[in-house]
Amino acid sequence: MFRTKSVEQSIQDTEEPEHRLKKSLSALDLTVFGVGVVIGTGIFVLTGTIARDTAGPATALAFILAGVVCALAALCYAEFASTVPVAGSAYTFSYASMGELPAWIIGWDLVLELALGCAVVAVGWSGYVRSLMDSAGIALPQQLSGTHDGVFGFDLLAALLVLAITAVLVAGMKLSSRVTAVVVAIKVTVVLLVIIAGAFFIKGSNYSPFIPPSKAAEGGSGIHAPLVQLLFGFTPSNFGVMGIFAAAAVVFFAFIGFDIVATAAEETKLPQRDVPRGILGSLAICTLLYVLVSLVVTGMQHYTELTTDAPLADAFKAVGHPFWASLISFGAAVGLTTVCLILLMGQTRVFFAMSRDGLLPRFFSRVHPRFGTPYRSTLLLGLLVAVVAGFTSIDELAELVNIGTLFAFVLVAVGVVVLRRTRPDLPRGFRAPWVPVLPALSVLASLWLMLNLPAETWLRFAVWMALGVVVYFAYGRRNSRLGKTQGSQGL
Repeated sequence: MFRTKSVEQSIQDTEEPEHRLKKSLSALDLTVFGVGVVIGTGIFVLTGTIARDTAGPATALAFILAGVVCALAALCYAEFASTVPVAGSAYTFSYASMGELPAWIIGWDLVLELALGCAVVAVGWSGYVRSLMDSAGIALPQQLSGTHDGVFGFDLLAALLVLAITAVLVAGMKLSSRVTAVVVAIKVTVVLLVIIAGAFFIKGSNYSPFIPPSKAAEGGSGIHAPLVQLLFGFTPSNFGVMGIFAAAAVVFFAFIGFDIVATAAEETKLPQRDVPRGILGSLAICTLLYVLVSLVVTGMQHYTELTTDAPLADAFKAVGHPFWASLISFGAAVGLTTVCLILLMGQTRVFFAMSRDGLLPRFFSRVHPRFGTPYRSTLLLGLLVAVVAGFTSIDELAELVNIGTLFAFVLVAVGVVVLRRTRPDLPRGFRAPWVPVLPALSVLASLWLMLNLPAETWLRFAVWMALGVVVYFAYGRRNSRLGKTQGSQGL
């Protein structure tokens, strides 16, 4: 169960003709992917919501703190991706350092997380587009607008979006990167225009107090309470210094996605150099944009007057400029297409890597003879996600938990230390500084954020993991290529 797959074997497997992905990406492509998946509606919605309820103008500090936590994990990902430039991200890294069962568990988790995440984004995109269509006098029938207020329906727009990006992913990574580059350029332009325009309406008095006085937060009860509260009786507080930490635990999830850059390592021309640049570059750009937007929104309106649904758009309406509010809605709708595309891309690459190793049926790891993409797994997962997005309401999909991503951060940080000790001879295109101190800090930061998640989230995570263990012993362990190889060698 804890047999490890050597880095040399992982790299050798990428050269099999029928299972070899086409190398076509550069550092710029990877940076665009990272920015494309991280910058979504969160930058337009989450910033104002957290400012009003949790941290006030100090939300900017919360974003910086969350960015530092992500940077700790990003440095670990960068070292691993430069050492093991193979599709699969945390799954592949865990296989090389901690063994097959831990690798299966994280791969099983990431496939679910990315699939549901893609469906969530598709449903959100559908809502924005329907709103724009309504403004233009075009209305879809209720039956094709998804399930709302207990009325059953199929979300046609969400399903069509997933099918469209599935076709783009099948057609090749270079096409995917070009489409992403165009959309990300539009999205970042909108964000920069909003920042520049909003700067003219900032009032210094709105920043006072920059760190509002602390007050007790209303915590949940029972299964809905944070695990840290149930275990230690610790009740989080809003505002004040502790409010900044509480806000960081929430806005952290606005950064999730930069790690997906690592799933494209195998399709990168110079992975040892370009993957670390893509991971760290996209994280730096996104952190800067988040901080600037949070400073603008809290400077335009006092944090106590911000709305929760569309705080940045409503802030422009409050100063008499509804045009910018419409531009923000347009930017959010356009931007969500790249988030959806890159989440699905990451999912298919993890699924592909697990299939190539025999832990899932090998049928799905065949690549297209012309496009060089894992078209079978992409078509399968695209169809499944389209169905999920079409038939499930956003309220149910919004229950998606990010505990799996934090769990991946923990395993990758531990794996860096393990591989440094077991394989110090490996060439590393990028070396994370201050090992093992930096990975230890990354583990502690991730665990702290995990403890702030509701107990209900932990239960769902445990159930899904238990199901994954059953599937592993029923299929994966017996069909593992590594297991068969070692068995034939008498190991």
